[in-house]
Amino acid sequence: MKLLAFLFPALLLAQAPEQIIFDTDSGFFGDDGAALVMLLQQPAKVKILGITVVAGNVRATQGAEYMFRILDIMKRPEIPVYLGAQAPLVHTADMAAAAATKWGKQEFTGAFSENGPVKKLTAIKPKPMNAVDFIIETLDRNPGKVTLFAIGPMTNIAMALRLRPDIAKKAKRLVFMGGNVHVPGNITKAAEFNFWFDPEAAQAVLRSEIPEKVMFGLDICNHAPVRKQQFEEIIAVKNGITDLYKEDLGNGYPGFFKDPKATSYIWDALAAAYLVDPAFIKASETALLDVDSRFSPTYGAVTKLDKALAPKATAVKVMLDLDFPRVFKLYKQSLQLK
Repeated sequence: MKLLAFLFPALLLAQAPEQIIFDTDSGFFGDDGAALVMLLQQPAKVKILGITVVAGNVRATQGAEYMFRILDIMKRPEIPVYLGAQAPLVHTADMAAAAATKWGKQEFTGAFSENGPVKKLTAIKPKPMNAVDFIIETLDRNPGKVTLFAIGPMTNIAMALRLRPDIAKKAKRLVFMGGNVHVPGNITKAAEFNFWFDPEAAQAVLRSEIPEKVMFGLDICNHAPVRKQQFEEIIAVKNGITDLYKEDLGNGYPGFFKDPKATSYIWDALAAAYLVDPAFIKASETALLDVDSRFSPTYGAVTKLDKALAPKATAVKVMLDLDFPRVFKLYKQSLQLK
């Protein structure tokens, strides 16, 4: 009996869901929406303490509306949503325009191209607390227990670290989608979108003392394409989530209804899948990484870290390859609400 009494709390601890802060730049649905649905489908493995929204794909205010709609469909309006940074630390639309003139057009500029009113989609409202304050307060209250799950530009997290550098060590780990190490960028030749949109924020986070950093960059995301066949498999089951998925990938990006040969990628949902089933990873490497913050053709590119610039920085585990059938099965079943 004494042995059972000793083991029971340990078993409960081992089975407890991972607590996360879900930091996102959600567009209409896409990969951010898929990531949220995947994690909402796994309450035994992941507990979302709050959603923090940052500018990236769209303005933070509009991104929050897209999150509200998914929470509404999934009948989870109790999950709090916090508005965060409405712009990068340094990068601006004017800088992006100047870079395009000097070095070539970017493939996508996200919130830099947005104007007009925010489209309200539900009656849900964001919490009055700012996302940055929520991140700081949550880590303060739960030292070593909360994972930062970042699938947009890392402005919110960088601002939290600037205000309170000590919270870096209070995070359990950082799991993020962004950057590219061995492959070309997808916005410029050098950079991936999340890092390109706010290079200074990504640099601050990679140079931080967060104990563990797990990177889902283009190196692994390029191995997880969604083509018309996969798209049709998913939308064959009709529900509120697949309706959004159908509209976004069918008529938005990549536009399967107009171009059957188009290709999208799982992107952010890969990072979510890692929290649910890390065994789909087949290859990775660990390195000290930095981000190029010079206004140049390589703005936002991942580079090797000069340790003298950040002597306490922790290494990044870079994911490189995966078991696609395994992760796609999880992705499809999540969107089909199975």
